[in-house]
Amino acid sequence: MKKAILATKVGMTQIFKEDGSLVPVTVLQAGPCVVTQIKTVENDGYSAVQVGYVDKKEKIINKDKNGKKTVIHAHGVNKAQKGHFEKAGVSCKRYIREFKFENADEYTLGGEIKADIFAEGDKIDATAITKGKGFQGAIRKNGQHRGPMAHGSKFHRHQGSNGSSSDPSRVFKGKGMPGHMGSLKVTIQNLEVVRVDAEKNLILVKGAIPGPKKGLVTIKETVKVEA
Repeated sequence: MKKAILATKVGMTQIFKEDGSLVPVTVLQAGPCVVTQIKTVENDGYSAVQVGYVDKKEKIINKDKNGKKTVIHAHGVNKAQKGHFEKAGVSCKRYIREFKFENADEYTLGGEIKADIFAEGDKIDATAITKGKGFQGAIRKNGQHRGPMAHGSKFHRHQGSNGSSSDPSRVFKGKGMPGHMGSLKVTIQNLEVVRVDAEKNLILVKGAIPGPKKGLVTIKETVKVEA
């Protein structure tokens, strides 16, 4: 992998290509990200680049005798993390991710990574956390069929027989049960970059990408190689 970037999901829309075809796209606010650490084989045992995305708001937590307020650290960032960002010469960031780049030595500490690292026609993999649906029953979660809805029926939206009484006297592994739905890490592979706006740091990707609006999305060049 030689390039990747962090982005937030703006929403979906549709655009027309030059040939007049209509394309549904997901709009991503990609970067700018900053390099917060460069890991080398000599120091860390492997080569990678750590990047930060989205500034954290600073929080005033100290006053001197004269009532003067001073900023000690950003909200949610301890002294060790603050020192880590200061060493890189960047502001405190909300999201930190690490990428194992083959060309990690080409990056500089504190340098910016912008949307223009990708171009129209590039193939990417997008990783995000899907929308959480909370606790759901077996019908919605697993697509199971409901039972009779008549008054005499005592089986409406139940998931069915679980273990019976004497045989098999256990619940089989993989049985569809009610439970937490969504909020899973999902990667959609081989998506196409339709358009890149370098000035506004926007990337338009063909199709849908998991997660809600304003959700964090990791964009990497695809691992699939077309024959």
